[in-house]
Amino acid sequence: MGDVLFQDLWFHRVEGVVVESVITDGELVVVRARTAAERAACPACGTASVRVHSRYVRRLADSAVGGRPALIELQVRRFRCSQQGCLQATFAEQVDGLTFRHGRRSAGLQTVLERVAVMLAGRAGSRLAHALAAKVSRSTLLRLIRRLQDPETSTPRVLGVDDFALRKGHNYGTILVDIETRTPVDLLPDRETSTVARWLTEHPGVEVICRDRSAAYAEAGRLGAPDAIHVADRWHIWKNLVEAVEKTVVQHRALLREPQATTTAAAAEAVEGLDLDLSPTGPRTTGRLSDRVREQHAAVHALLDEGLGQRPIARRLGLARNTVRRLAHAATADELLVGRWTGRSSILDPFKPYLHQRWAEGCTVARRLFEELRERGYPGGESVVKVYVAKLRADFPPTLPRKAPSVRDVTSWLTRHPDRLTDDQAQQLKTILARCPELDRTAGHVRAFAELMNNRQGQDLDQWIERVQADDLPALHGFVNGLGQDRDAVVAGLSLPYSSGAVEGHNNKIKMLKRQMFGRANFDLLRKRVLLSA
Repeated sequence: MGDVLFQDLWFHRVEGVVVESVITDGELVVVRARTAAERAACPACGTASVRVHSRYVRRLADSAVGGRPALIELQVRRFRCSQQGCLQATFAEQVDGLTFRHGRRSAGLQTVLERVAVMLAGRAGSRLAHALAAKVSRSTLLRLIRRLQDPETSTPRVLGVDDFALRKGHNYGTILVDIETRTPVDLLPDRETSTVARWLTEHPGVEVICRDRSAAYAEAGRLGAPDAIHVADRWHIWKNLVEAVEKTVVQHRALLREPQATTTAAAAEAVEGLDLDLSPTGPRTTGRLSDRVREQHAAVHALLDEGLGQRPIARRLGLARNTVRRLAHAATADELLVGRWTGRSSILDPFKPYLHQRWAEGCTVARRLFEELRERGYPGGESVVKVYVAKLRADFPPTLPRKAPSVRDVTSWLTRHPDRLTDDQAQQLKTILARCPELDRTAGHVRAFAELMNNRQGQDLDQWIERVQADDLPALHGFVNGLGQDRDAVVAGLSLPYSSGAVEGHNNKIKMLKRQMFGRANFDLLRKRVLLSA
């Protein structure tokens, strides 16, 4: 039943072929068939012939059947050409949709492998083909790509031009993209002016050329398509402006940090007039020392109540007489645990104002403060300073000054839409612009240019340039001079809806294809994959 069904499927799939049998040879499905057409056309002259010269069997690999590879044993005929004078004396018949000349695979499997090769190239394509039960090597797949015909393309009306790296830093090529259909048109092996100009000359009809600020492509467009309108890409124009703004920020980076006086004013006010007590706040209630003192105090006073003197008590308890005397004179053990120096003036008192000042300035290291006090005549030890600094740290945690924004941060804030800034970023930028008039004026020019670009007001570019030239901002003057060298293309870029976005997208795709081919991305192979995988 299965063989009959398979034969019916084959009958409907390919006309002119009769399936005689389907057998299973291990993991291989073998389909035995023969051609049934009465005549065949000569490939040289096209004359139909019915004169059979001979017969032979072609073995064609086919798409998998139930996960198993399939082999077609097809009996075909060789015909004699009946046309007098035809150079093709004999020829083999071909079955449309199944065979092709010198092919050892069916047309369907060949198409599948070609698509796999274009999408995945060598190694990855070979692995997928093995999963599809069609074993081919990576080199075979690369040969299939090279044999494919280039897709038919017409000369685009709006052409995008950009370079891409064949080997970054060494060799570069040129990609040409139809901006209206967003499909690649061709790849050129270099980015020389003569190469691009020759391609434009050979493909007349380009009306608009979208490009970056490259002088080489500008000259190629003037030579190969003199009537075309050049459109400078808006992203590249804005990138040039950002670079100019960054140079301006670098020139005034000393004003990015908030002045030290303002950062320490709040801290100085907080510790002003501060006088911390270094004495303990109460008796010690836990610990081995506390327990021992309380036990000794109770024992000494118990013996005193019995009428013993201090000397016999010292002998009985094994304590020094001075210790017994101190325990006897203390009414409670808490007096011994608190100490008797509460309320006394500290040796650190004359130096506390200086400590408070340094604490407000951000110096919180006890060792460094001790060394500074010793240089000013402090006669005490380091432990007293450590205790006082610890109390300052507990009661007035140090507030570190805010880190100054970097040049890149400020450049980003100046060139970003205000609605995309956080409240903190907007406040920091406002403070910086208030301290630096040059950056404030730069921000105004950037906002004006952004409105001009977003609203497609390229006709107002000259007025913006005049305002910048009247201002003392050298970095922006350099940007304006660059615009003047390519003024027509810049005005068109700020006015027309075209851009090089599609070109940049294909440029990224080229990077992916290069990495996918593991170093086998020769120019001819890369060009085929870019054009065929669009």
